Amino acid sequence: MSTEEPSDETVVETAADAAEDVIFSRYKQSAVRDFDVTVRFEEGMLEVDVYLNAPEDDRDLEQVADDAALAARRAVDDLFGE
Repeated sequence: MSTEEPSDETVVETAADAAEDVIFSRYKQSAVRDFDVTVRFEEGMLEVDVYLNAPEDDRDLEQVADDAALAARRAVDDLFGE
C-alpha cells in the first residue's frame, strides 16, 4: 500500500467532480443555466466555492451550492483517508 499523498491536481479534480455530481443529482443538466466550481488547494488548505444559477423551484439554490461544497470537502477527506 502506498503512503504517497495525492497530487494537488488530483485533490482539485476530486473536489470539483464531487461538487458537480451533487449539482447534477439535483438538477437536470439542461436546467442549469450556469455554474462554477472553484477549488484551491495550497499548502494543505482546501477552499471550495460554488456558484449556481438554476431554476428556483422547490430547491434552495444556496443550499444546493452549500451541499456541493460540502461534498467536495468530504471527497477530499476520503481521498486522504480521513
